[in-house]
Amino acid sequence: MSVLAIDAGTAGVTAVVVSVQGTIVAKGYQEFSQHFPQSGWVEHSPEEIWQATLEATREVLTKVDASELTAIGITNQRETIVLWDRETLGSPRRAIVWQDRRTADICTRLRDEGHEDRVSELTGLRLDPYFSATKLMWLAEHEPNTWALVESGRYAVGTVDSYLIARMTRGTWHVTDVSNASRTLLFDLEAGDWSDELCSLFGVPRDALPDLVPSWGEIATCEPATFLGLALPIAGIAGDQQSALFGQTCFDEGDSKCTYGTGSFILTNTGSSVVRSEAGLLNTAAWRSPDGTLTYATEGAIFVTGAAVQWLRDGLQIVGSAAETDAIASTVPDTNGVVFVPALTGLGAPHWDPHARGLIIGITRGTTRAHIVRATLEAIAFEVRDVLATMPSIATLRVDGGAAANDLLCQLQADQVGLPVERPEIVETTALGAAFLAGLGTGTWDSTDALRETWSLEKRFEPAAERKSADLDYARWQDAVERSKGWAG
Repeated sequence: MSVLAIDAGTAGVTAVVVSVQGTIVAKGYQEFSQHFPQSGWVEHSPEEIWQATLEATREVLTKVDASELTAIGITNQRETIVLWDRETLGSPRRAIVWQDRRTADICTRLRDEGHEDRVSELTGLRLDPYFSATKLMWLAEHEPNTWALVESGRYAVGTVDSYLIARMTRGTWHVTDVSNASRTLLFDLEAGDWSDELCSLFGVPRDALPDLVPSWGEIATCEPATFLGLALPIAGIAGDQQSALFGQTCFDEGDSKCTYGTGSFILTNTGSSVVRSEAGLLNTAAWRSPDGTLTYATEGAIFVTGAAVQWLRDGLQIVGSAAETDAIASTVPDTNGVVFVPALTGLGAPHWDPHARGLIIGITRGTTRAHIVRATLEAIAFEVRDVLATMPSIATLRVDGGAAANDLLCQLQADQVGLPVERPEIVETTALGAAFLAGLGTGTWDSTDALRETWSLEKRFEPAAERKSADLDYARWQDAVERSKGWAG
């Protein structure tokens, strides 16, 4: 028995097959285009996401016996919002991506009208362009003809998971789980359901939203004619960061992980309690079991980490691949005074400044590409330290995601936070979490204890005994962050 997991990320779609032993036995991947129609705007073509899903899945199916597959799990970039026609499944416009900053003025307006405290009380979030509801508010104000078809019921609204499930089931199912719903600003966190009050505030028709289902269980069934001949149950759904928390087997209250993806996200399991933060952390739903039990998490959301490395590759073109950064950065002992603040789409936790912009400072005639690459890796470690400084102390930091394979980054991270950093054998824990959820939903694994036994350590990075140098570097970073704030305001 094995499980197919689909990870629809920000840069592309990964499909993996996970064995009953918890190992990834096959993988497929397909990138899709990033669209930047204006400064601060980020969009994706829903059709390209769907085609990438088909291509990645088709690739992985060439490597396994499809008859051995028992279920499908889906995980996804979370706050990105998609519209589609309920009949044709075509999308009337590109998706507005979680990184998009176009709704900064709407957030300011709502804040000035005095709504932020109530929104935060209900959702555990804050008024920031990051989240979905202000994107929908923008559509209603700027594309009224499109929005009229949302209000009439012709167009469905959802996050990427609900869009993919609609495509995989030929429109039969319009569903999502609490981990995705809780990122929309439309979900009452403690009630565990869509909020009529919030739907009214943001002007979103409740009927346009997906039905809420458990994070695992037999949720829907694929239509073979639509999805590569597969007639499998879709049995697990989770937003990418909650899925990574599950994939790292952080099932107990206090367990924490850091995922290095397009952005970086530090989540701590808070069990059945919503633990409020005054320090810029978010509250979120982690998952809901089939019996209705809701597990929560606190989250520090950093918008740009892996995306900064992607920018070095595609924007500056000073590296050929992300994998090269370890070797290039290791050719110099330090950054020679260069600091990079990768606020390419504003700053997330703990600063929350949508008007901040990227900054590279300290450049001299002696600056080389190696110094800039190393400064990029250091920036990721600094950003994570910023968030951990606002969280309850933890003993060990578990890391995952593509950049976690970078030894230099892991060592820099350990040195900066003064904690051991543990990297598991499988760093693709986002996809792994979706597989675990689907496997729980169909009996491949009978308990979270069985899943915990599959986790194994690949390498442990101990922090340097002397912290003075790390602290000086961090102080210089904090100065640079202050200089980056408010630039686009």
